[in-house]
Amino acid sequence: MVPETVTLRDASSGAAIEILVSQGFNCFRFTAMHGGRPVEVLYAPPDFATGQGRPSRGGIPLLCPFPGRVRGTAFHWEGKEYALQPGDAFGNAIHGFALSRPWRVIERSENRAVGQFQAWQDDPSLKACWPGDFRLTATYELAGNALRAHYLVENPCDVPLPCGFGTHPYFRVPLGGQRADDCIVKLPVTARWELKDMLPTGKRLSLPNAAELQSGQPFGQLQFDDAFTGLVNQNGLISASIHDPASGCTVTQQFDATFRECVVYTPPHREAICIEPLTCVPNCFELAREGIDSGLKIVPPGGSFSAGVNIVVS
Repeated sequence: MVPETVTLRDASSGAAIEILVSQGFNCFRFTAMHGGRPVEVLYAPPDFATGQGRPSRGGIPLLCPFPGRVRGTAFHWEGKEYALQPGDAFGNAIHGFALSRPWRVIERSENRAVGQFQAWQDDPSLKACWPGDFRLTATYELAGNALRAHYLVENPCDVPLPCGFGTHPYFRVPLGGQRADDCIVKLPVTARWELKDMLPTGKRLSLPNAAELQSGQPFGQLQFDDAFTGLVNQNGLISASIHDPASGCTVTQQFDATFRECVVYTPPHREAICIEPLTCVPNCFELAREGIDSGLKIVPPGGSFSAGVNIVVS
């Protein structure tokens, strides 16, 4: 298959993005202008646009109908079992179906594109993998040095849809400077989920260093693959940021309160940090069966929910 990509540009600022339509409608490149110079905001491997690599390794993978891990490769719902594919080192399914499959572009202009993926329509084999169909619509719009994203999850079938949604952006470090370790990362978190073999146990733990994480820590001191909660909400928005003191460039990610959890991951290559807003805890379905408030959404037939994320360069 020849990879299908879409390029959007903002004429006023010179900013541009590239989207890999044929692999998850992944916005894998965002070039902003700062001080008259281009800054690459997102990390992706050099060959990412070929669509041959792992789709969760760069750009902004879109995670649906489950963000993060589901224990093992069998999903149990309403007395039925659904087979999933292993995707991590522990043999768990991870990140859903939407990030690895071709999407359809349903609207496009110079600075705006809308993509859509409907599971049972675009990949009928998924009928055996999940108890209900889902339709995910993603809208990307460039406005100056800001990338505005809107996501809509719909249930087009006649049975309730258990699900969650998240994004998995890889923010590049440094941002125009020379040293990634000097970049200052601010995380809007107050607690974290205890993990065992990378799956939440259901226990929430306090963060003794929450104030430091919120005020900003050097990237060189951070090493994470953690699920955080208790997000700091200011006027309906939750904000995380990365500042490169050498270039003066700051990338701020703002997301709405539909996202109640945030996974933070520092890849071993140390060229990026992932700050991942999620509507639910990873493995939320199992936790919900145990009576734990995991953020699981059960969308009724014909129902929907939406979420928004802005990435702003200043």
